[in-house]
Amino acid sequence: MAHSLSAKKRMRQNAKNRALNKARKSQIKTQVRAFTDAIASGDKSKATETARAAIKKVDQVAAKGSIHKNTASRRKSRLQKTLNALLAKA
Repeated sequence: MAHSLSAKKRMRQNAKNRALNKARKSQIKTQVRAFTDAIASGDKSKATETARAAIKKVDQVAAKGSIHKNTASRRKSRLQKTLNALLAKA
């Protein structure tokens, strides 16, 4: 357990930031899950729309620093690659 005031404050800040990061990552997972469901249904317009929303959310979370910019780039690339494969099928 922390004894100094600065260590106690740092613990409070870490707890708050950990909760924020967890919530942001959960939002990404929710958006990606919606995209995956749209891909599974084969609906191109819905897949395009949900991909755009997921990519936007990944960018927002990376801008806040909750995930690394390269991680965000990799996730966006994978989303776009999946979308392109669906669009190229027909």
